[in-house]
Amino acid sequence: MPSADLSLEECRAYRPGLPLPGDFDAFWSATLAGAPHGDTADKPRYERVDCGLPLVRTYDVSVPGYGGRPVRGWLHLPAGAAEPLGCVVEFLGYGRGRGLPHEELTWACAGYAHLVMDTRGQGWSAAGGVTADTDPGAAGAVPGFLTRGVESPGTYYYRRVFTDAVRCVEAMREHPEIDPARVVVTGVSQGGGIALAVAGLVPGLAGVMPDVPFLCNIPRAVRIAGAPPYTEVAAHLRLYRDRADAVFRTLSYFDAAHHATRATAPALFSIAMMDEICPPSTCFTAYNRYAGPKDLRVYEFNGHEGGTAYHRAEQLAWVRDLFAGLPAGRADRS
Repeated sequence: MPSADLSLEECRAYRPGLPLPGDFDAFWSATLAGAPHGDTADKPRYERVDCGLPLVRTYDVSVPGYGGRPVRGWLHLPAGAAEPLGCVVEFLGYGRGRGLPHEELTWACAGYAHLVMDTRGQGWSAAGGVTADTDPGAAGAVPGFLTRGVESPGTYYYRRVFTDAVRCVEAMREHPEIDPARVVVTGVSQGGGIALAVAGLVPGLAGVMPDVPFLCNIPRAVRIAGAPPYTEVAAHLRLYRDRADAVFRTLSYFDAAHHATRATAPALFSIAMMDEICPPSTCFTAYNRYAGPKDLRVYEFNGHEGGTAYHRAEQLAWVRDLFAGLPAGRADRS
């Protein structure tokens, strides 16, 4: 559909003020410090899966995520590749599950390890969702996930998801076949927002590739997005008219545009100018605030599908060049 958002020139210059909670960094430090990690009794588990593909080794992965609860995923490794491997950790779009084990093989075919993280509670728009979300939220949540537990940052759904994602990245950096200095995070839409959050929460990543990222400048997105899922928040506030201040305060802890200001890894963004799901001005908010080296591909005549296969070619070239310029075997995990 034609763009109803700011023009490309306006988006490039768009730097709105977004209220940052005073305890933003303390909240996330406490969240990650309180999540079980490193307990020898509860390490990531890898079970080999026969997909009938002799050139790729695939493992059913279980990583202790938020609260120590297992988060599932697929880990693909190129058979016979020299170790240690560069790794791409992928987070999924809204509603998607991790899929079937023989899907999503591009990165393994390029010679990298590739972890596809399942998203807790999701999996209704693509097969394979097997990670449950059992934490309750208050009554009145609109169907979907954007208002689940939104009454408080401590109960909010994405607190659990972001923690899951951090733990999955840490698991990959500790895997014996993976080079901890060459780990990149990526995702489309919701996955792009999660990737930005991880980039702000995990030091020493090699790179981040957010595609048409969700969860950016959430207050604006809720007010202008023409299609779900941001409309879930508007529907919630249409019914609970007295909750707007509290809801937007909770959401501010999870806004990827805030996490982008803490990120330092090189980034390759993509933004689509006719996107009514993640309006381009909201994506540009995160891009313009991103604190590390960054590059951008704009798809002027595309909606939320973005660059699809065209952009995947851009990513493959970008990761190849990025990894080629990095020394192996070192990472700052401080």
